[in-house]
Amino acid sequence: MRIGVITFPGSLDDRDAQRAVRLAGGEPVALWHGSHDLEGVDALILPGGFSYGDYLRAGAIASLSPIMSEVVDAANSGMPVLGICNGFQMLAEAHLLEGGLIRNDHGSFICRDQALSVENADTAWTSDFEAGQQITIPLKNGEGGFIASDDTLDRLEGEGRVVFRYVDVNPNGSLRDIAGISNERGNVVGLMPHPEHAVEPGFGPDTSLAMRSGVDGLGFFTSVVRKALVEA
Repeated sequence: MRIGVITFPGSLDDRDAQRAVRLAGGEPVALWHGSHDLEGVDALILPGGFSYGDYLRAGAIASLSPIMSEVVDAANSGMPVLGICNGFQMLAEAHLLEGGLIRNDHGSFICRDQALSVENADTAWTSDFEAGQQITIPLKNGEGGFIASDDTLDRLEGEGRVVFRYVDVNPNGSLRDIAGISNERGNVVGLMPHPEHAVEPGFGPDTSLAMRSGVDGLGFFTSVVRKALVEA
């Protein structure tokens, strides 16, 4: 399976996402924000970082990059798309996902290993998890507070489109502890924490077994690769 990882000016985690794809058994394909060519990929990842220095609003300028018109068309046609942190912000700014992300309620950048509850295991990116499963992956953001109107929040909840929820602590003031959501079809998922930083023993969060042994993030990437094999 070929999974495109798009690099924008200011992307920081594109190489990490490519490595995660490779470890999951997929073929990472580096894509450039200024291109209109998706190079025949089967899925897309919008990685974390600080695209365009987060000027205007985080993800706002990047959402207008040339390649985003192809991303929107691909997402609307059913291609799996994952937005991580800044990528989540781009998907919201491009109206592929509802709601928005604002400055953390405490006003500071936060970096921590974050516990999440998997609320929906039926999306293209979460099928290797179980609903209710608790995972731990790194979180690092300054504008990660998820907001939406009460009507939108109720609809997301009612339609099962809250994919991840913060556990133990709400690190940024996100409404209803929401850490990640999906579109109606379930092929587009965005979340603020970083699964690509928890895919390889020795480099992930600490666990009861050993320091830095956490690999809970790998399930995101194996989910989409396995989905492609099943549908092939």
